[in-house]
Amino acid sequence: MSNVMISTRQRLIDAAMELFAAQGVTETTTKAIAELARVNEVTLFRHFGSKYGLLLAVISESAVFQQLGESLQAQANQTSSLKQALKEYCEERLQALEKFPELVRSLVGEAGNYPVENRQALGRSLAQANDYLAEYLATVMEREELYIHLPAQKLASLINSMLLGYAVIEFTSEYHELWQNRDEFLENLVALFLNKATNSTSIVKYEPPTMEKVTDLPANLVHLILQRAKKSGLRDYALMYVLFGAGLSKEEIVNLERMHQIIDTNQHLLQITQGQERQVPVNQWILGKRYGSYTNNPLTQWLKSRKDNYLTLFLNNEGMPISEVEIEGCWQVLTEGLLTPEGQQAFIGQAQQTWCVEMLMKGMNLEDMSTIAGWNLAKLQPYAKRAKEKAALEQAIRLDRKS
Repeated sequence: MSNVMISTRQRLIDAAMELFAAQGVTETTTKAIAELARVNEVTLFRHFGSKYGLLLAVISESAVFQQLGESLQAQANQTSSLKQALKEYCEERLQALEKFPELVRSLVGEAGNYPVENRQALGRSLAQANDYLAEYLATVMEREELYIHLPAQKLASLINSMLLGYAVIEFTSEYHELWQNRDEFLENLVALFLNKATNSTSIVKYEPPTMEKVTDLPANLVHLILQRAKKSGLRDYALMYVLFGAGLSKEEIVNLERMHQIIDTNQHLLQITQGQERQVPVNQWILGKRYGSYTNNPLTQWLKSRKDNYLTLFLNNEGMPISEVEIEGCWQVLTEGLLTPEGQQAFIGQAQQTWCVEMLMKGMNLEDMSTIAGWNLAKLQPYAKRAKEKAALEQAIRLDRKS
């Protein structure tokens, strides 16, 4: 695309954003947008197809959400307390919303008229803003060794929902008497989440919730499980290979089909259709040991051995599509008698945790890891911390060997 085309496209997006914010989407015509962008309507239709196609670009390509993430990352290093973090974020978001009252009214009142693609794009943008806030709050809470009795992601969701609700009420009603002004609303909002209003002690020394505790498995145990699986048969070997090599959950595995693969000499990808749709690479190397190649590995060998017509990637012992319960049972058999460093039998979720930590150890950044794993940034924080711990241990061992 030439520089002239890019410039024209951006002028149309900027013009649409200005008019949408000033008078709403419905009242804005394509003719007015084209005139403000100094092009004709034909050019607008050629680039975006319609006004709603242009609205989709405004939502999807806006730099607002990227700037929000960058702003919160910088702010997290300067904020001294959770209370300050909440107050500053809420003030800035409300100030931003107050600059575009007509756009807020339009999005609320006219969203039912938008194509589903526009509503989906709006939802993704709101989810992205929520992830940025959750990561910001998690960073502040961990640094201050504080833990509020809500996960950072849930806290972020509630805060953003209440801020948007405030904006909707302010911009669509008069004389509601729900609060005197924005400052009073913000003061009560922050107090609510810190439980100051009831003098309740909800902030305690930071202790990560049990569900977020990372207990990845050591390499020798992982290789022993894979060795047992290989002896058990091609299906079990392939199943363990996918668990440790692609980091999938049992829920995702049961929905895999043969067609959900992209294989050549340079890659082996699985298409995930359960939950957040994405593609996940199947690693050749698992904790320092190579398991075949992209075109010849435990999974491809299992599929080549099949003589059935089922589309599903894995079958049970009766030759029928495997279930989550049967995957769990297979794991129990293959790990029987094997204890983790904590003295417990490994649970199946630890395969996914092990994969995630290994990917971060290999150099995957959190943004890319979020895309591959289908997890938000707040959920990945404990894994990033665990990867740093393991990296520090490996460095200490290397230094000791040099001594």
